[in-house]
Amino acid sequence: MPDTTELIMRFHPVGGEDVSLLSRDFAGEKEALDAITRALDERRSLVLTHARYNREAGETGVIINLANVVAVRVSNKDSDTSGQYL
Repeated sequence: MPDTTELIMRFHPVGGEDVSLLSRDFAGEKEALDAITRALDERRSLVLTHARYNREAGETGVIINLANVVAVRVSNKDSDTSGQYL
């Protein structure tokens, strides 16, 4: 796998609670936002192959249905005020 940074990805669905994942699928915030934008434009799910949910120890694959997501934050820091929004 190429050099990657572990990113915190927060998905804000239309209803329900936010979902936070840690992902090593992208080299940085811009690449992650580009992939999310492409998935939204193509009306498909976002597929992550190196993700951790709720800070679990092991990485797993995750498929995110973006149809009901209203906002996404991607950051390399775990903070309410950091990261780019889409």
